[in-house]
Amino acid sequence: MKKLRSNHRKIKKTAEIDDNQIKRQKKLRPAARKKSTKKKAQSRSWKFKLLMILLWLGLFVGILGGLFVFYCYQTLPDFSKAVYVERQPGVKILAADGREITSYGGLFAEPVDVDELPPYVYQAVIDTEDRRFFKHHGFDYIGFIRAMAINVVKMRYAQGASTITQQVAKNLFLTREKSIRRKVQEYLLAQWLEKHFTKKQILNIYLNRVFFGSGAYGLNAAAKRFFNKQAKDLNLREAAILAGALKAPSRYNYLSHKSLALERSEVVLKLMRRAGSISRKEWEKAINLPIGEANKDKILGARYFGDYIMAELGKFVKSSNQDIYVKTTLDYDLQQRAEYLLRRHLRENAKKHVTEGAVVILDRNGAIKAMVGGADYNKSQFNRATQALRQAGSSFKLFVYLTAFENGFSPDELLADEPIRIDDWEPQNYDRKFRGAVSLKQAFAQSLNVATVDLATYLNLEDIISMALKLGVTTDIQDEPSIILGAADVRVIDMAAAYAATANGGFAVFPYAIREVVDTDGYRIYQYHSSPRERVLQPKTVQNINMLLREVVVSGTGKRARLVKNARGKTGTSQNYRDAWFIGSNDKYTAAVWVGNDDNSPMDGIGGGTLPTIIWADIMK
Repeated sequence: MKKLRSNHRKIKKTAEIDDNQIKRQKKLRPAARKKSTKKKAQSRSWKFKLLMILLWLGLFVGILGGLFVFYCYQTLPDFSKAVYVERQPGVKILAADGREITSYGGLFAEPVDVDELPPYVYQAVIDTEDRRFFKHHGFDYIGFIRAMAINVVKMRYAQGASTITQQVAKNLFLTREKSIRRKVQEYLLAQWLEKHFTKKQILNIYLNRVFFGSGAYGLNAAAKRFFNKQAKDLNLREAAILAGALKAPSRYNYLSHKSLALERSEVVLKLMRRAGSISRKEWEKAINLPIGEANKDKILGARYFGDYIMAELGKFVKSSNQDIYVKTTLDYDLQQRAEYLLRRHLRENAKKHVTEGAVVILDRNGAIKAMVGGADYNKSQFNRATQALRQAGSSFKLFVYLTAFENGFSPDELLADEPIRIDDWEPQNYDRKFRGAVSLKQAFAQSLNVATVDLATYLNLEDIISMALKLGVTTDIQDEPSIILGAADVRVIDMAAAYAATANGGFAVFPYAIREVVDTDGYRIYQYHSSPRERVLQPKTVQNINMLLREVVVSGTGKRARLVKNARGKTGTSQNYRDAWFIGSNDKYTAAVWVGNDDNSPMDGIGGGTLPTIIWADIMK
């Protein structure tokens, strides 16, 4: 019994313990539930706050974006400007006989109408620039997504997405500034254009305003400039060439980069075939279609002269919004001859490492009759006739002998062609030989360095420099003995002017090229008036120097010019054959010819008495 009671007590006690645990657990459960509910509430609160922040941020960005769009709209240019063509005034440069040499500024022609063009002409532009032109409303969303995808895949800007309408908006109203504001304005203007103009009208505006390169704005102007025909007469290949140029007018310019332009035109033809604008037969036939030639009357390298004219024009004509015609002194036929002969002789002597040259031809009064600034203007626009500073070599001796004659020396006076030393300088003749006693005439004709230095010892170096400056040299000449033998940097046009003074009786020559400037109405804006002639050489000096210049051709270093009637001149070669010159006159003109290399590298045995003299003689014959 005691044992049973004991077990009963244990069972009871255990039951009481279990009841207490249950009670404690019951007391704990509400707290756990409360804590769990609190966590859930906190989580909901955090998500709600994040959502509100995002909503407010989105609202803020939306308001900001709306304000920016409103700002872009408010700052749009005046739509009425669409009827005007804003362009740089055109400048046409004419030769002395009135033939056009070249032109600058925008070239415009009669506007074209899409209805008057063969369909393939405008279709080439559409298929290349905006193949969904007739399907979108100013902005091509599909084209935009496609272009962005291609750009992302290629990790560069490989394709644009501007529609023809957007390009019209940009060309008519906006600048070339690259900014978000301009893109937004472009979009707004495109929508306005689509609302107020038909597709045909937009295409007409585009074709008459777009830039094709070489100064040509509009399809008719481009057809005239590149192929010398009207836009309505273009064949399929020519239309593809012009359409291809729109991507990069400089790179795909048919006049300056023919091979690239032709490659690009084949891409255009493939795009047209893919779009169904032309048949396979038309595509294959187009490759062999004849391509029109630009106006053959234009002088190939006249842009050197044209650039010189444009630089000079600002001295006489104030800026104007009118087209102007500049009548120049240039002899059209002589210019063509000088360009052709310089290029031909440079090509023939390419193996002798001579790559560049320049020619300037003046009449007795300084009128520029021809100017060739280099071998190829398309490769280099640097004008070696007016901008390059080159060592004169022995052609500088002219000023030494002129100074001597002005100081009483005569052509028959004897000089010492013997070893001479001035400080650390020991001049040598080109053949390293000495001839003893020689006359001034012989020393000049044979271009003897040592005898010339001997003559200079009787003269004042400052007087020699003064003579060069007085006769037209405009560059800085250092007061050093080495200038006696031509270690002075000079310009080709300056040397032509200096030698021209010996051909016109001893009067200063100031080169000029502009005779008259008139506007499109014929109103004369500027006319050249010659200044009173200024004597810079005494008559006896002129007589003596011409005797020496003639002797150079008859028996000296310029013998290759003997076929030119009454030719007179002087050769010049700088150290290591880096520069070679011949400058001289006939009965009508004075011409300076220089050949060398832009990097100042030596030529292979090309001296003044060789190639420059040959070029000079061929031109002056």
